[in-house]
Amino acid sequence: MTIRYGVVETSEATGQDGIDFLRGMIDRRYPSPPIAQTMGFTLVEVAPGRAVFEGTPTAAFFNPLGTVHGGWTATILDSALGCCIHTMIKAGQGYTTVEMKVNYVRALMPETGLVRCEAVVIHSGRTIATSEAKLIDTKGRLIAHGTETCMIFDARPPRA
Repeated sequence: MTIRYGVVETSEATGQDGIDFLRGMIDRRYPSPPIAQTMGFTLVEVAPGRAVFEGTPTAAFFNPLGTVHGGWTATILDSALGCCIHTMIKAGQGYTTVEMKVNYVRALMPETGLVRCEAVVIHSGRTIATSEAKLIDTKGRLIAHGTETCMIFDARPPRA
């Protein structure tokens, strides 16, 4: 199935449990967000409290020193860290990142090939959730790891 890119209406995205919406993206019922196309990665797995992205960085993301810019790494980490929390929210809720920490372990190069970013929820409360993720290559080597804190909020529009 071909990946479509776009943005879903907020009411559609928040009108169902977060995990159901993300499963719809994997099943191609919903488009992947445009950033996934720009950055060359995609959501490949979700389960309650878990999200996995895969991607292949290219030379298009080089920094001046000729390695893949840390922003690419941070973006795939942020996507997985946020989406694992997204699997925990209920219909009518939204979330946003309030803090993120990244540890870069080794340089990322196009020759690295496909990388996999696996994230899990550490804590999911009424208003705050935390997660951790690892970015690994196909040889199982750690590229980077990080943590994130997200705020969970009511996403329903106010009643008139």
